Amino acid sequence: MSFTRRQILSGIAGIGVVGLAAGGARYWLARVAAPQTHDYELIAAPVDIELVAGHSTPAWGYGGQAPGVELRSRQGDWLRVRFINKLDEPTTIHWHGIRLPLEMDGVPYVSQLPVLPGEYFDYQFKTEDAGSFWYHPHLSSAEQLGRGLVGPLIVEEREPSGFQHERTLSLKTWHIDEEGAFTAFSVPREAAREGTRGRLSTINGVPAPTLELPAGQVVRLRVINLDNTVTYRLNMPGADVRIYALDGHPIEPRELGKEYWLGPGMRIDLALKVPEAGQELPLRNGPLRLATLRSIASAESAGNWPAALPRNPVPEPDLSKAETLSFKFEWAATLVNGPGRPSNYWQINGKAWDIQDKTCADRPIATLKKNGHYIFELRNMAQYLHPIHLHGMAFKVISSDRKKIIPYFTDTYLLGKNETARIALVADNPGVWMFHCHVIDHMETGLMAAIEVA
Repeated sequence: MSFTRRQILSGIAGIGVVGLAAGGARYWLARVAAPQTHDYELIAAPVDIELVAGHSTPAWGYGGQAPGVELRSRQGDWLRVRFINKLDEPTTIHWHGIRLPLEMDGVPYVSQLPVLPGEYFDYQFKTEDAGSFWYHPHLSSAEQLGRGLVGPLIVEEREPSGFQHERTLSLKTWHIDEEGAFTAFSVPREAAREGTRGRLSTINGVPAPTLELPAGQVVRLRVINLDNTVTYRLNMPGADVRIYALDGHPIEPRELGKEYWLGPGMRIDLALKVPEAGQELPLRNGPLRLATLRSIASAESAGNWPAALPRNPVPEPDLSKAETLSFKFEWAATLVNGPGRPSNYWQINGKAWDIQDKTCADRPIATLKKNGHYIFELRNMAQYLHPIHLHGMAFKVISSDRKKIIPYFTDTYLLGKNETARIALVADNPGVWMFHCHVIDHMETGLMAAIEVA
C-alpha cells in the first residue's frame, strides 16, 4: 500500500481564531484562505462545552463545537475539506456512508497515514448520493468519538426536494459524571457485552432541548446517531410522521409506526406534519424523552407532503447471478492477548481484528471481483446488537429471519440478537474496505475485518 503524507505545518496561515477561554484559544471553522483549492477548513481542537449546568466538560470538537459543525454539499458536486489537526495526538476523518475513492476514506494505515498534530490533510471527493451522512475519526475511536469528534454531513438533492423546512438532530450520549467530567469511554466487562454506555443523552449537544417548529408545515427531521454505543428506540407518540430515507437512501414514504431502532452510525430522515400552534410533541428513546417539539405560529400556508425523494445512483445487485458469502459475528475464544495488548472479545469468521497491528488490512477476510454481484449472509451468534457498517459501498438489505424486510439500500444494518440477515451489493469500488460493527467497543476489541475489491 502507498501513502501520501501531507506537509507538516510549522504555522497555519489564513485560519480564523474566534474567542479565548481558559487554557488558550478555541478554534472554529475557519474562513477559507484559498477558495480555489477547498471549500472548508475544518479544525479539530479542544473546546470546553457545558453539558451539565454550571460545569465545564473538556471536549474535542470540529469547528469549535461538539458535536462538530454541519458540513453541506450538493449531489454531484465535489466536496473539498482541508482538515487541520490542532489536537495533541494523531487523528483522521472517515466520511461515514459516503461512496468515495479509497484514499479519501480516512482509515489509518489503509487509506492514509494518521494526520499528526500540526498537520493538515486535504479530503476531496464527489458526493454522488444525496442524504444524511456524518464524519468522525477512525483512530483511537472510543476516546476521540467519545470526546465529541463527530459531526453531520448533509448532501442536498440535485433538484429541490419539496421540503421547505428541515432540522438536523445529532444524537449523542456522553460518558460524563454529575459534574461534567469524562468517565471511562470503554470498560472491559461492558465491551464484551453491549458496549460501554454514557449517562447523558443530548441532541445537538443539548440535554432534552425544546425545538420550535412552524405550525402546519411539513418539516424534514434528519436524525443521526453519532453515539459510540447506544441504539435509540425512536418514537413520537401522537405525531403525524413518515419515514422518507434510511441511512441516506430514499425509501417509499411510510408511517414511522410504534418505534424505529436506530443503531450507532445509522440515520433516518423523517417528515413531520407540525400540529397547530401551541402544541407540543415528544421525541423519545423508548420511554425517555430526548426532546420536546413545540409548534409556533407560522404565516405560511399549510404545507403538503412532498413526493418520494429520488433514488440515489447505487447499482442494483442481480441476485440471480450473485455469489453468496457468509459472515459470523461472535465472541472470540481468546479474551486477552497478554500484557500491553488489546483484549479481543469479538471476531468475524473466527478472526479478531487487532487495532494495534498496522498490517491487519493486508489479510482481507474476503476478496471480491470488481463489479461482481454478491450476497452477504450476516449471522449474529450473540445476544447483543451489532450495527454492521461497510465502507466505500452501499448494500441492499433483502431479508431477515427475525423480521419482515422491505428491501432498501444502506451502509449500516442493525443485526439483532441471534439474527441472520442477507444483504446484496455490486462490488463496484476497488480498494480495501473496512467491514465492522459500529458499537465502538466491539470494533476495537475485534469485530472488524477488511474486504478487498480487486
